[in-house]
Amino acid sequence: MKTIDELLAEGVAGKRVFVRADLNVPLDGTTITDDGRIRAVVPTVTRLAEAGARVVVASHLGRPKGAPDPAFSLAPAAARLGELLGADVAFATDTVGESARATVAALTDGQVAVVENLRFNAGETSKDDAERGAFADQLAQLADVYVGDGFGAVHRKHASVYDLPARLPHAAGYLIATEVGVLKKLTEDVARPYAVVLGGAKVSDKLGVIDHLLEKADRILIGGGMAYTFLKAQGHEVGISLLQEDQVPTVQGYLKRAEELGVEFVLPVDVLVAGEFPDLKTKAPAHPATVAADAIPADQEGLDIGPETCALYASKLADAATVFWNGPMGVFEHPDYAGGTRAVAQALAGSEAFSVVGGGDSAAAVRILGFDENAFGHISTGGGASLEYLEGKTLPGLAALED
Repeated sequence: MKTIDELLAEGVAGKRVFVRADLNVPLDGTTITDDGRIRAVVPTVTRLAEAGARVVVASHLGRPKGAPDPAFSLAPAAARLGELLGADVAFATDTVGESARATVAALTDGQVAVVENLRFNAGETSKDDAERGAFADQLAQLADVYVGDGFGAVHRKHASVYDLPARLPHAAGYLIATEVGVLKKLTEDVARPYAVVLGGAKVSDKLGVIDHLLEKADRILIGGGMAYTFLKAQGHEVGISLLQEDQVPTVQGYLKRAEELGVEFVLPVDVLVAGEFPDLKTKAPAHPATVAADAIPADQEGLDIGPETCALYASKLADAATVFWNGPMGVFEHPDYAGGTRAVAQALAGSEAFSVVGGGDSAAAVRILGFDENAFGHISTGGGASLEYLEGKTLPGLAALED
């Protein structure tokens, strides 16, 4: 895989360099609520611009249905990128149409442009190779060189991620190089004890990574909505908590296998419950009750791990040399249910472990709860991509960058 430094050594002055970034940031209307993914691509864009490249940045945002949708415009992300670069960033109102062609043609050496949301074109996400390839052909007309730096999308076999690199000289940007280097530390010659913290809503989203990490981790801590499927697998009442009943047999198999392998599975001992889901817009007081994890009332829903579990999890992380964390411990967006996620973040921030926060909601939570990002070993920009890498899968976007 060619690095961006090798590309720069060959010279990029005057060349149109297509940077596939991940600007898929959360928006409240047109206001960006977490700009972490935009900041992550700044080093690559800055270095290319300084070297005289004409930089064309492209990304997806959200899940529009293959047609323009103002709600998913990249205009706010383009504006924020300009602020972070301290330079004007041109914005094309389409991806491969008249505006994109004119905007790219108007670039001079060292200037940067962002084209509109790639997913406004059906060819970007098409499962048909020919349709995807035709869109990649159009994108290739905008550039002389390709740099892959959208780590959050490398697990997708999409036109701009998988097909376009085959049509242009290509290299990996700084972000992808960093992310891959970090993930290798979680899979090759791992410093032990190795603890994994998994949360989030659905256990089905984490089945592959649990299956793979059972062979690698020393202990696995479970929180979030997925914890209730584990508690159910142990025979406990979970009330109206989030439950994937069809996954109970699989989870029971994991618990048995962990015992056979000597992997410690740590589940909540107490939880915060309420009779209804909290209002995340007004964040009105929810007045949760704390109950034992094996005594959740039939009419109550578990929404966060409890204080005893927070202390237990902190103790299980205290001596870890390596920690991978993916998924919040509860509904952290509401202050009454943020305690579990805050406790895990605090345990990692205060430890000497090499800690990796695995993207998505976990990364957002760290920032929303006010933690210094430098207190962690690495905060990933790609939750799904990180998980699939740890599952041992081949990621299309990384494979496409190999020579």
